[in-house]
Amino acid sequence: MSDDVQHQPAAPADNEGAPSRPSGGSVVGKKNRKPLLIGLAVAVVVIAAAVLLYDIFIGSRSVSTDNAYVGGESAEVTPLTAGQVVEVLVTDTQPVRRGQILFRLDDKDQRISLAQAQAQVEYATRRYGQSLANNNALGAAADASAAQISSAQAKQASAQATLERAQEDYRRRAALAEGGAVSGEELTSARQALASARAAAQEAAAAVVQARANTNSARRQEEAAVALTRGTSNQTAPEILLAKAQLANAKLAMERTVVRAPIDGVIARRSIQVGQKVEAGTVAMMIVPVGQLYVDANFKEDQLGKVRSGQTAIVTSDFYGDDVKYHGRVVGFSGGTGAAFSLIPAQNATGNWIKVVQRLPVRIELDPRELKQHPLRIGLSMEAEIDLTSKD
Repeated sequence: MSDDVQHQPAAPADNEGAPSRPSGGSVVGKKNRKPLLIGLAVAVVVIAAAVLLYDIFIGSRSVSTDNAYVGGESAEVTPLTAGQVVEVLVTDTQPVRRGQILFRLDDKDQRISLAQAQAQVEYATRRYGQSLANNNALGAAADASAAQISSAQAKQASAQATLERAQEDYRRRAALAEGGAVSGEELTSARQALASARAAAQEAAAAVVQARANTNSARRQEEAAVALTRGTSNQTAPEILLAKAQLANAKLAMERTVVRAPIDGVIARRSIQVGQKVEAGTVAMMIVPVGQLYVDANFKEDQLGKVRSGQTAIVTSDFYGDDVKYHGRVVGFSGGTGAAFSLIPAQNATGNWIKVVQRLPVRIELDPRELKQHPLRIGLSMEAEIDLTSKD
């Protein structure tokens, strides 16, 4: 029994036959992580260097922003005379050309005013002709008055001769009456003839004075009438010019009942309907000049140090994507930032002031040919990049 126990093999130990672990495992793990850290550091340095080089050699050559929008000088269509809308020939989104009829107003009142103005021109022309005829008539009357002076003077001379003859006859008869050769009756008759001749002479003298006064009055009337027409014709007379001006005004009011497009573009915000009564100056619609649009790019203030008018720019639209590029040119800068022109400007004079980088609108003019190929609309979002190396 003891021999069997003695020759029985011993049980293997718990760790016998298991793979052995090399000593110092933690040191080996640290050695494997070290190259990774070094590679990561090198990558960071390389990326930083690449960014720095890009900023120096490429990024500093241009500035860009995606805070840009399409703008345009829209035209407001307003009737210049009041009236009822009788016809509207366009609608929103419709392209129009300059001079194209947009709508018409009722022109009955204007037609009546035009007819009155035409009649007034004819009346003024006839009145001017009448004034010329009156001038001739007044001249003839003045000449007739002048002729009456001569007649009155001849009568005065005759009356003066009669007076002298009557005076001589009276003196002779008075001398004879002292010797009794002439009767008292003859002397009385001679005295009466002398008084009558003297009265006739005075009357003839007064007639000469009256004729001269009539002539002077006729000449003054002629001069006053001629003064209104002197140096004029039926084309330059003031009353005719006034009537023609009123006629031109009536024609203009008539033309204004037909409202035409002031520019080329697309109709927007039409607000009138047939039958509506509109007043002069009422905005009936707007026209957007899609062929003359621009971009207002809002750059940060720290981007504008090297931006100058005349520099070229590349502009892309979210509407068409990066495949369509517009070539523009910087034409100017806004007079202030957007915050300065806001309804309630920011007030920074407080104790809790925080500096905020401001943006300044920069106007970029677009190429009309490119706009014609790829039309834009006001308000569309754009991305703008200005080439700082281009010449002003």
